[in-house]
Amino acid sequence: MRVALHSIIRPGAIDGYRTEHAKIPADLEGSFARLGIHDWTIWRSGDRLFHVVECDDFDAAMLALDSDPANVAWQQRIGEFVELFRDADGDVGFSPIEEVWDLRRQRNDEHRA
Repeated sequence: MRVALHSIIRPGAIDGYRTEHAKIPADLEGSFARLGIHDWTIWRSGDRLFHVVECDDFDAAMLALDSDPANVAWQQRIGEFVELFRDADGDVGFSPIEEVWDLRRQRNDEHRA
């Protein structure tokens, strides 16, 4: 499955975020692999971050990460730079944003028709 997330960088924290997030800790990378997170890409526009996560089961992975020691330590570090997450309606929340369109899916649907 693939989901997208939206977060906001704290004012003045862009350079620190870039530096800190240049590479995640090896133990966190191991936790991701163990929990079925295959890829996580982040793009930035101004103070906004857009994440695309490819994983087996997003909800299960996030639930397991809540108590994972590597993730708890990472959230303490990276939380200095990230102000909050927003949901699909722009409200504060850590849930995927709405997928509106997917070219690959459209092409696959057209080939099946």
